Amino acid sequence: MSTKLDLTKTYKDYYSAKSNPVVIEFGPVPYLSITGEGEPAGEQFIAAVEALYPFAYGVKKICKGEGQDFGVPKLEGQWWVNSDKPALEVPRSEWQWKLLIRMPEFVTDAICESAQADVLKKKGLVLIKKIVFEKIDEQICIQIMHVGPYSTEPETIAKMNLFMTDNGLVENGLHHEIYISDPRKTAPEKMKTILRQPVK
Repeated sequence: MSTKLDLTKTYKDYYSAKSNPVVIEFGPVPYLSITGEGEPAGEQFIAAVEALYPFAYGVKKICKGEGQDFGVPKLEGQWWVNSDKPALEVPRSEWQWKLLIRMPEFVTDAICESAQADVLKKKGLVLIKKIVFEKIDEQICIQIMHVGPYSTEPETIAKMNLFMTDNGLVENGLHHEIYISDPRKTAPEKMKTILRQPVK
């Protein structure tokens, strides 16, 4: 019987953060990803999540059949705006995002292509076609654990910005969030979200 890979235990530094910003470094990480536009938890965002998870479980099913099972990990997102204004001054309807689910190192393009075909046939969701398998290399980052509702994230981001200023660091990539808590099952004040920022 094969053992099931738990990515959250294998990559503890990736899935945990402290209450103050720390510098951390990552190599290239494989993900399933889908890009879109609009507010967090808006219609397009929810539709993307509803396509991404069946795809991830389709990959898991194929890997399990090959004796390499794994637990599908937490949802993640990269965020940006196509504007010179700070993100919080741009209407949420214009926010850009890339939703991510980390994949194990043994997942291949061929496995993802096979899973895509299977899930598309079963679910019939057009968005399945928009999901890609890619590696993202953020390298040096700062990260912090945000505790509380998403609406109070600006306070935690301000801590990150101060840390960057104090340490002579500047942004070098997209704002990245890992949703540790499930908003459907967790009180807003207890929600945990890792905030990560690539820097140089």
